[in-house]
Amino acid sequence: MTQWLVFAVVTVVVLVLVLVFARMTASLAGESGGESGEAGRALEGVDRIPDPGSESAKEPTTPPVGGVEDRPDTGPDDRGEGVPEQSGPRPRESVDLDDLSKRELFANVALTQGVFGAVLVGAAWWTGVPASALGVEQTSASIGVEAVALGTGIGLALYVANAVAALGLERVGVEFDEMLRELLAPDSLREWVVLFLFVLPTVAAFEELLFRAALIGAFSTGFGLSPWLLAAISSVAFGLGHGLQGPGGIVVTGALGFVLAAAFVLTGSLLVVVTAHYLINAAEFVVHEGLGVDLSENSSA
Repeated sequence: MTQWLVFAVVTVVVLVLVLVFARMTASLAGESGGESGEAGRALEGVDRIPDPGSESAKEPTTPPVGGVEDRPDTGPDDRGEGVPEQSGPRPRESVDLDDLSKRELFANVALTQGVFGAVLVGAAWWTGVPASALGVEQTSASIGVEAVALGTGIGLALYVANAVAALGLERVGVEFDEMLRELLAPDSLREWVVLFLFVLPTVAAFEELLFRAALIGAFSTGFGLSPWLLAAISSVAFGLGHGLQGPGGIVVTGALGFVLAAAFVLTGSLLVVVTAHYLINAAEFVVHEGLGVDLSENSSA
């Protein structure tokens, strides 16, 4: 007997963890990106300490009295100038995403989502969820060449639509942040191979397993809920899970998630949406990081 409720609980727990980690990553990226600017603003208006080789550093000081050298007063003078003394606890040090190596970033993304995906697969097996509920059936339209071809067409079309939508939102002032893609951009042939053969397939497979197969397929089959209602809910969660891309990224990714959800509902195939998802991400890296194309710059020229 299928234990639908147990599988649902595991799915919701995984979803919450994904959203929490996404929120933490976005906060960390914001802190890392703003530290240098805030530090620079904090030093504005503060007198610089002269270099040892400068003329001001060579000015004679008061002769020592009794072998003890007078120390210059570091407090503010009558004019209120001077370097303020530091007081209170030292600021908390945060990890800068820019300091992580490409290998660490790849491992972080692939292992995290790979572990979550393994948990979902294990939970489906343990609770007896049928593969058909997750969009896996022994037919060509579900797991064969036909599914791959359909997913490829959907993925390429969605990439173009995604780029157009992002460009339109940028023109009206909606913020986008491509920090994560830029951090993951390969610098060598080996990194491109790892990205295309391991990282991107893991991301596409896990996110489609969670947001489409589990939240839509399993929940609609096990609890009799409307797949279109579940598609809308999962798409909102999908957009929030990409908060690192900024407000524009959340909107575009949420809309993109709903189209993928619709494709899953209509085809009943997990492979179709995994292929489409993979092609969208791969095209992003090839066009923007591999070929160096920036649509926003081209449009404003």
